[in-house]
Amino acid sequence: MPTTIDPRAVVSPKAQLGDNVSVGPFAIIEDDVIIGDGCKIAASAYIANGARIGRNCVIHYGAVVSNVPQDLKFAGEVTILEVGDNTVVREFCTLHRGTAETGKTTIGSDCLLMANVHVAHDSVVGNKCIFANLVAIAGHVHIGDWVIIGGGTPVHQFSNVGSHAMIGGGFRVTQDVPPFVLAARNPLRYEGVNIIGLRRRGFTKEQIETIENAYRVLYSSGLMYTEAVKKIESDFPPSEEVTSIVHFLKNSSRGIIRI
Repeated sequence: MPTTIDPRAVVSPKAQLGDNVSVGPFAIIEDDVIIGDGCKIAASAYIANGARIGRNCVIHYGAVVSNVPQDLKFAGEVTILEVGDNTVVREFCTLHRGTAETGKTTIGSDCLLMANVHVAHDSVVGNKCIFANLVAIAGHVHIGDWVIIGGGTPVHQFSNVGSHAMIGGGFRVTQDVPPFVLAARNPLRYEGVNIIGLRRRGFTKEQIETIENAYRVLYSSGLMYTEAVKKIESDFPPSEEVTSIVHFLKNSSRGIIRI
């Protein structure tokens, strides 16, 4: 199907729009923009220079995609913001492109960013993530796949959140959140393994038990942090889940949440 652009929209002739793209009234699409096939750009959305939007994405009313970063060091350098396929960006989200430090901000495929979500410069968001209303991701944050973050939760700059983690609404993320866990309370604490989420995604009983046992070593054995990581690495049979946990713990930059 042909691309349709409302006559009240402002679309640069230099922008690259795929097939079957629809652009609503009063939307603005700047020069250096690439939008994949099947996307829907709603009324009054602003798609700024540097946007690289995948296929079948939906950008809702008033969203701002790839605006300049809120970083005083930004000097107008050419950077981008990438959004994967099938991602939904709800009303009034603000997604900012990268700075010279990394050159881009990345948001994966099949994500849902609910109303008023903010993703700052140089952050990386994985695939199939869900951020509820008013989640605020600061700069240089790394978030794995299948992460769910409850409404009103800010994530501190340079923090890491591991894949399959779930963070409750209204809390503050100031330290790294390991993969597969539930996190809640202020200050943020380990609340157990995200068992329901893992079951829904097809993890076996044995895989979940391995994850639970690994975190018992980390949080309940009384071992020092480095000793617990070594024990998990050496005592557990090799598996993708254990490798993921050990790699995350060894590379934590801000220290992990505690029990």
